[in-house]
Amino acid sequence: MAQAESSSSQVEWNDPGLTHRQVRLTLIGVMLAMFLASLDQTIVATAIPRIMADLDGFDRVTWVSSAYIVASTSVVLITGAVSDVYGRKWLFVGGISIFLIGSVLAASSQSMNALIIFRGIQGLGGGMIMALSFVTIGDLFPPAERAKYQGIIAAMFGISSVLGPTLGGVITDQLSWEWIFLVNIPLGIPIIFLFIRLFPNAKKDGPKRKIDVGGAVLIVLAIVPALLGLSWGGNQYEWSHPVVLGSLAFSAFMVFVFALYETRVADPILPLAVFKNRVVGIALLVILLTGFAMFGGIFFVPLLFQGVLGASPTASGSFLTPMMLGIVFGAAISGQVLSRTGGHYRVQGILGLSIMGIGTLMLSRVSAETTHSYALISAVVMGFGLGTSFPLYTIAIQNGVPQQFLGIATSSAQFFRSVGGAIGLAVFGSYMVRRFKDGMTQNLPSEASESVPPQLLDQITGNPNALLSPEASDNLTSAFAASGESGVLIGAQVVGAIRESLASAVGDVFFLCFIFVLFALVSTA
Repeated sequence: MAQAESSSSQVEWNDPGLTHRQVRLTLIGVMLAMFLASLDQTIVATAIPRIMADLDGFDRVTWVSSAYIVASTSVVLITGAVSDVYGRKWLFVGGISIFLIGSVLAASSQSMNALIIFRGIQGLGGGMIMALSFVTIGDLFPPAERAKYQGIIAAMFGISSVLGPTLGGVITDQLSWEWIFLVNIPLGIPIIFLFIRLFPNAKKDGPKRKIDVGGAVLIVLAIVPALLGLSWGGNQYEWSHPVVLGSLAFSAFMVFVFALYETRVADPILPLAVFKNRVVGIALLVILLTGFAMFGGIFFVPLLFQGVLGASPTASGSFLTPMMLGIVFGAAISGQVLSRTGGHYRVQGILGLSIMGIGTLMLSRVSAETTHSYALISAVVMGFGLGTSFPLYTIAIQNGVPQQFLGIATSSAQFFRSVGGAIGLAVFGSYMVRRFKDGMTQNLPSEASESVPPQLLDQITGNPNALLSPEASDNLTSAFAASGESGVLIGAQVVGAIRESLASAVGDVFFLCFIFVLFALVSTA
């Protein structure tokens, strides 16, 4: 009996079959790696305002997340193909190692530009981990059991999404923001040893898929210039500036080259045939648009709570957690409804996107007088609506393509969501900086403009650090208090102007987010 059980538990690899214990321990390693990579995306969110203040990078702040997303997105599609040729084990170990190296470098950053580069290195490792986690389930388990274990892996993302914001806030408050990166080291090193010791180094039999390196390079050349142009436009440069127009034009040209190239290669990294189905095309468009809102919400909600409402990073993390729970519950409920009602994609999509639109519209109404409860309820409503789209459009894509395109179509959904998030952060970040500076021009008292030294005035109108860093706040208060009682009064007015300008800028970002949700709603209808 025991022998039969052992035999049935074995998995068909090129190497000798794995025992039930080996499969179980390998699965645990994959789950821990998935948790490590996904935790990094949310644990950083609540520390962003403090990082922005310490490294003086208000105009580049969204790139802390965008760099990670772009790097991870660029490597996801090619990782699976490489692992088919060279095996999963050492690619997995390499991905975790790159992620940990990036974590150490990010913690040592002395400038915003350095942090952005090191976050990109982290993203390369994180993208490899994400891609290989889902692929490995297909190796370990037969088709009848894969859905169950894919759900377990996906649940790790949900758990990390819930724990990440609060954990990031506590670490930032009690230690420093550098530790949100360093905490990966004691978590990651045991996982590497677990993979080296237990993870099977099997390779698939049969014909090998050629690696579309050219397609992967062209994707990066198409995405990165677009992000740079969207970040620079209206911020460092006017939209009509040759640098901005050149970046966007080059990106558009590379999209054309990529599309042309993919029709000429035998094994394209993104087969264009998957877009021929109308349902798939609409689903990918909606995923792209909702990706704007997903990463926008995760990024700007903590800034709202810390900068406008005066919450600490710890409190901000606890406020963001209910929004992440809303996403998790929205996804769970949507999946159940979809399976029980037989796949009414349009009706369910309209309902979910409408809920998401209501939440983003509520967030767009925030001001300096907004209460914590209003902001919290708005974020939860937005998160719940967003969560309903996760299983809905992925299943619509899977059911709309032939079996031979199932894997690439599914990974395309993640790819489009990440690209949407990266583009959204670039657009929202540039827009927020511009709206904040315009708001300060309108809200700053004339007395302050006349009495504040030009250098200090530039610092005040250029970023909201006084609301995000206790040290910057104390320095600003002291600078005004030095001129007597009238200076104290002007200082209070200046802080009020900063808060109102930031509230208006963040509210405008969420209204822009609402517009994109409307586009998604119209596309679904």
